[in-house]
Amino acid sequence: MTFQTPTRHTHSQQSLHVSKFRFTSLRLSPSWFPFPSLVQECWTDFRLSTVTGDQQYIKASAKYFAVGMAGGGGPVIVNRLDRPGRFDISTSQYVSGHSGAVLDIDWNPFDDSMMATASEDTNIKLWNIPDDWEPTDDKGNARAGKSLTESLVDLTGHSKKVTLLRFHPTANNTLLSTAADHTVKVWDVENSQAVSSFDAIDNLVHDIVWDVKGDQYAFSCKDKMVRLCDGRTGMEAASFQAHQGVKSVKIVYVNDSGKMFTCGASKQSSREIKVWDLKNLDKPLHTESIDTAAGAMIPLWDADTAVMYLCGKGDGVVRLYEYEDKEPYIFKLNDGFRSNTPGKGYCAVPKRGLDVMKHETMRILKVTNSAGVQPLNFMVPRKSDAFQDDINPPTASSTPAHGCHEWLEGSSKDPVTVSLNPADRATNGHSVVVPKKAFKTVSSLAKELDDANKRIAFLEKKLQQNNIAF
Repeated sequence: MTFQTPTRHTHSQQSLHVSKFRFTSLRLSPSWFPFPSLVQECWTDFRLSTVTGDQQYIKASAKYFAVGMAGGGGPVIVNRLDRPGRFDISTSQYVSGHSGAVLDIDWNPFDDSMMATASEDTNIKLWNIPDDWEPTDDKGNARAGKSLTESLVDLTGHSKKVTLLRFHPTANNTLLSTAADHTVKVWDVENSQAVSSFDAIDNLVHDIVWDVKGDQYAFSCKDKMVRLCDGRTGMEAASFQAHQGVKSVKIVYVNDSGKMFTCGASKQSSREIKVWDLKNLDKPLHTESIDTAAGAMIPLWDADTAVMYLCGKGDGVVRLYEYEDKEPYIFKLNDGFRSNTPGKGYCAVPKRGLDVMKHETMRILKVTNSAGVQPLNFMVPRKSDAFQDDINPPTASSTPAHGCHEWLEGSSKDPVTVSLNPADRATNGHSVVVPKKAFKTVSSLAKELDDANKRIAFLEKKLQQNNIAF
């Protein structure tokens, strides 16, 4: 799996741009033609959910990935990243607790075992995946296990199906959601309540995304407008029409540069990327035409290296664009990855889950209708076996910068970062250890209450036997 030196991409307004990366397709043959991932590296044999929408269909933490499946109860398959293999619906364990199909999934960035699911049943559920969760064994065979059916927290407040979820990038246990009731809500997960709601729209939301600190969120709608809102109050700060086409619009905050990418379509249905200055939304800084394919785009942004991996639903192409804060702002890196197997959805694995000593800078999980889930490993060829800090800068850690209450009170902080160098992590630890919220299920609380009542009854009996008033 290697990358070739990038083709220099010429723009009419800018001289040639040379990247420090040398990207090409993953796993190239000697003649430089890509071929699919090996079967033993993929996850196969599960029936995907037939729901459609603007979601990515697959999401990953640094330890697991999750995909919605077909069947009653909104089943979700959760697999370990280090255990590719075959799933058996009759024996393998899965997560199931909704009364409708699961439409979107998101993992808590501060807990690799906690995920949230959004469903057609209008509810959002929080789940904790046990440490011994292994749907496949170390040989890649299906492994029998007990399915997870009891959630940690249920968030109720939407009146129609919940379509998209996004965890806050810096505040612990804070979640953003949108639904077919045309609202966007921010949730305090610990207290199981919505802390703000944006209700002044009458269109289905296509995408929601936080900015780098989580002070603001943006969302795009079917009316072709992109709206920027205060994360704490839900008040609209600005709005603009990003694209003229009818395809769904996807949004990316370009770190803290004050810029934004929108991915949509022109009036002639040509897919395109636009770069915007958040201080002046009257017109885009740059427009990059992509192609005329029909599928919606899924941009996967690598904040550490300022590279966007642009995937398309229904096609097998992953295009790479590097950002630089000067015209024309985005530069195409070679021809990316091309495959004949169309992708239903895509997601990026957090940097903490990559093999950095093999110079892996991005791993994309591609879910397909016929070939299961395929890993796309993007690696930069280096002769040295030493850690390469220029292509692996510090990344977002699993430590939150603050809690939900602090954030609501006005705290604004950058994400806490951690070194990806194994030597640094072994010496200094991953980051400052912050106690995690101990969520308890309804059954565990019921058992504790039952035990407490039995203890109280025992003590009362002892008091009565000794004629002690109480």
